[in-house]
Amino acid sequence: MDYITPHRGETTIGGTRFSWGARTYVMGVVNATLDSFSRDGLGGDVEAATAQALRFQEAGADIIDVGGESTRPPSVYSDVQPVTAEEELSRVVPVIESLSDVLQVPISVDTCRAAVASRAVDAGAAMINDVWAMQRDPDIAAVAAEAGVAVVLMHNQKGTVYDDLVPDVVGELRRIMEDALVAGIAPDSIVLDPGMGFGKTAEHNLELLRRLDELDELGRPILVGLSRKSTIGYVLDLPVDERVEGTAATVALSIAGGADIVRVHDVKEMVRVARMTDAVVRGWKRA
Repeated sequence: MDYITPHRGETTIGGTRFSWGARTYVMGVVNATLDSFSRDGLGGDVEAATAQALRFQEAGADIIDVGGESTRPPSVYSDVQPVTAEEELSRVVPVIESLSDVLQVPISVDTCRAAVASRAVDAGAAMINDVWAMQRDPDIAAVAAEAGVAVVLMHNQKGTVYDDLVPDVVGELRRIMEDALVAGIAPDSIVLDPGMGFGKTAEHNLELLRRLDELDELGRPILVGLSRKSTIGYVLDLPVDERVEGTAATVALSIAGGADIVRVHDVKEMVRVARMTDAVVRGWKRA
């Protein structure tokens, strides 16, 4: 298919224009969950979630990503419990409604359910971040297309077997993108995510990070999320709450490899890492 322009261009998300390539954008994670792997789950505490999002905005976050169900892979975390759509809605919608009244940056909803995405958009979300890229619930594509919101489509699979890791990921992301276009999602609304930690071993994640520039051929902005993930824990032999330096290294290398958005938990620190890395990678002049 030839809908995709050879450059990444711009995307308007919730009234904010994102100029891909001009700088790196930071997505701050607000977990309205009880069992987040990152140990920052806030459950249904709307007040705490709102306060956290406001802190992230003040620290320089460009997007706030709200999720109501843990996406921890069962292969790594044996205590993962499924969440019903009703429970996910009860966690996510009140937080997004609250945030839409006070935030100046766009809100993203982290969900793979069409019903949750639809309600979240009605509540004020301007982006749908689907870790199953419309494969778990295909109706989510129609929700995104009808609402005209941006989408993050992530590579994911069951198991960790590949014929050739990076070409396989690139090929699947291309197929996912083409499906989104057929569903009516605008080309400039699509952001792609290689899915670090999803259907991949630690070695796979490190190789993908090392070869991230090979995703440039897809012609769309790339989001990378390695913040606090188990790969960092394996390499450094550190618990989740001691992975900020490892996260910083992956953020810097993601930007050097061409990432346009980094999804992080430690917003203040990673905004500084992104700005410093941008100064090296994209150029800098004294004010």
